Amino acid sequence: MAQSELIDRYGKLMSKCKDYTIFQSIGGLIQWDMETKMPPGAFNLRSQQLGLFSEIEHKMATDPEVGTLLEKIEADPDHNSLSELQKRNVYLVRKIYNEQTKLPEKLVSETEKQKVISYNVWKKAKAIKDFGLFKPELTKVFELKKQAAEILMDVKGVRTKYDAMIDYYEPKMTEDVIAETFGELKRGLIPIIEKCVNGTTKPDRSILKRAVPVAVQQEISKSIANYIGYDIASEKARGRIDETEHPFTNGYYDDVRITTHYFEDDFASSIFSVLHEGGHAMYEQNLNREWMYQPVGAACSYGFHESQSRFVENIVGRSGEFWSYYLPELKRITGAALSNVGLEQLFRAINVVQPSKIRIEADEATYSLHIIIRFELERDLFAGKITVGELPQAWNQKYMDYLGVEIENDSEGVMQDVHWSQGYFGYFPSYALGNIYGGQIVNKLNQDMPQWRESIANGRFQVIREWLTKNVHSYGNIYDPLDLLCRITGDRINSRHFIEYLDEKYAKVYGY
Repeated sequence: MAQSELIDRYGKLMSKCKDYTIFQSIGGLIQWDMETKMPPGAFNLRSQQLGLFSEIEHKMATDPEVGTLLEKIEADPDHNSLSELQKRNVYLVRKIYNEQTKLPEKLVSETEKQKVISYNVWKKAKAIKDFGLFKPELTKVFELKKQAAEILMDVKGVRTKYDAMIDYYEPKMTEDVIAETFGELKRGLIPIIEKCVNGTTKPDRSILKRAVPVAVQQEISKSIANYIGYDIASEKARGRIDETEHPFTNGYYDDVRITTHYFEDDFASSIFSVLHEGGHAMYEQNLNREWMYQPVGAACSYGFHESQSRFVENIVGRSGEFWSYYLPELKRITGAALSNVGLEQLFRAINVVQPSKIRIEADEATYSLHIIIRFELERDLFAGKITVGELPQAWNQKYMDYLGVEIENDSEGVMQDVHWSQGYFGYFPSYALGNIYGGQIVNKLNQDMPQWRESIANGRFQVIREWLTKNVHSYGNIYDPLDLLCRITGDRINSRHFIEYLDEKYAKVYGY
């Protein structure tokens, strides 16, 4: 009888999780609309909508009945009879409940309202290159997030305010582990970058500047989506592609949408953003359907999400094997514009190593340095070593020190990314962690399926997607990221395999 009560309570808890998850998915659609279809005059109304939405979401997460169910389940003498999956679900609900009940409802609502205001001001300030306009709103967002971090340090069991922010995106990860890992990564990247930049071989990127109309690029996007198995066209399609200034992915299982941005004089930009966001969508759509609406039925972490997006974008999309298959298709779609482009010429052009100012335009070798800069700035910001007002100067100095580039204005500097305007402090490390996880996953893929690159060249990406689904996607959130990484690869986090992958690729490109 007692065990049946335990199962009944667990079922009620999962029912509440389902409602909460569906409600969150509605919030995702509101966010998607804000960045794709919402008219520019609607920001004030949207701020109020999201503020009220966050209040309701917070009330659902802190529902006293959830707390009562958790207490009774955890205290039940038959608690150990629950499966590993059921215990993980209970743990994840408890984690969210403890954190959300500590956060005042007013703070949650104010933060959501301020994020919308800050985002709107960021867009205006970026357009006119005026950090002074953005600074007051960014300061408000930061102070609100710092308040939350101070509250959550104890309940999350972390050492620093910044650790509390990181835990949102990479559970159980700390700034100390990231600093050590990024230090190893930086030491491995610098020699590769120097060999490429100082080498006598200089790939020609001019072919990437050939004019390709937006309408034609949209056809390329559909073709790329088809290659990776991201269905946007059939009657059972669970995805779509729209245009935004900053590409992103949003959705859950059966409704996962991606966006891109088209530049007529840079057709490759949209190709790689569709590959990148398509990798995110692939992860979301291939999670274990039996776990849908349960806490374990979500992605493991933002770092693992990035490992999948950057795998599709770079390890597949910038490979010679992919272009040996896809270049004829690209020529067919673009007609005369790219008719005389050769495979080797294109392969080298898309794999140029060149220190630059803009993160989303960075090559594979220098990209992680952009992330390390942001990580170090965020860490110093939360430690009180710098202020929001000092960010532009600190940013510009690190770009000179790490990448040797001079930032001419704050729109190409500290305001280039949308993340801080929306309060996503602690998010940036996930990008470089994704590179590192991806390198380790590729090393495992090489062991399990030595001929996987041939499948890419033959247009059979499905084989790789199936391996990833089995070995990465299907685990959902049943393990924390470092534990999942060890389970997949048998190894602790390290940048060695990512560095080896880059070195092998760029030795071919630059002939060193």
